[in-house]
Amino acid sequence: HLSVHEAGKSDCGVKSNIKSIPGVMTIRGCAYAGSKGVVWGPIKDMIHISHGPVGCGQYSWGSRRNYYVGTTGIDTFVTLQFTSDFQEKDIVFGGDKKVTKLIDELQELFPLNRGITIQSECPIGLIGDDIEAVSREKSKEYGGKTIVPVRCEGFRGVSQSLGHHIANDAIRDWIFDKSAPEAGSKFQPTAYDVAIIGDYNIGGDAWSSRILLEEMGLRVIAQWSGDGSLAELEATPKAKLNILHCYRSMN
Repeated sequence: HLSVHEAGKSDCGVKSNIKSIPGVMTIRGCAYAGSKGVVWGPIKDMIHISHGPVGCGQYSWGSRRNYYVGTTGIDTFVTLQFTSDFQEKDIVFGGDKKVTKLIDELQELFPLNRGITIQSECPIGLIGDDIEAVSREKSKEYGGKTIVPVRCEGFRGVSQSLGHHIANDAIRDWIFDKSAPEAGSKFQPTAYDVAIIGDYNIGGDAWSSRILLEEMGLRVIAQWSGDGSLAELEATPKAKLNILHCYRSMN
């Protein structure tokens, strides 16, 4: 804000640290931005659906320097934007059928994806779409495929930080807690396994940390979530130590 300060008045009219109004365009982040743009978005071998109007997905797409290694459309999907493109009729009739069809289309177009998340935008929570039921149904249909509903509607919080926590809770509930005992059976643990968490590889910083840790003799089995993968998420509970970069990004 810009305002002219008048002599004798203590308030110049500039306001800060106040809550954003849901539905009003703002440069500040929200719970959705924290989940989709920060925690889930960098997980490269999964497809992350922006479930709602196209604007939120566009806002969170391609604006962060989340570096990763891979081939787009094959084992990485970071630079692609997937949205259910909600319209007025979807607000009236609901979006469950639309996101169900979207998941089928994604499976046909990108069969090599390792998993899918449904990142809910504000209208999804307001109209009561049951993204959990859709996730369970489609996961069963596709042979136990990892499909994660994330209740990160923007109105849940005015900061991205809450979105980080909602996203991490979803990882706990839909990846860790849903894993079968035999999941990750090919993983061979060592006494030096560590996980780097709360690091999104902005400009390659997670790679720098990883090099140093590996030169010390440690084995980095997971990066959360920059240049990360579903397999690394699943392996994380087997780490001997979690090394935390940004505590506001993790529970």
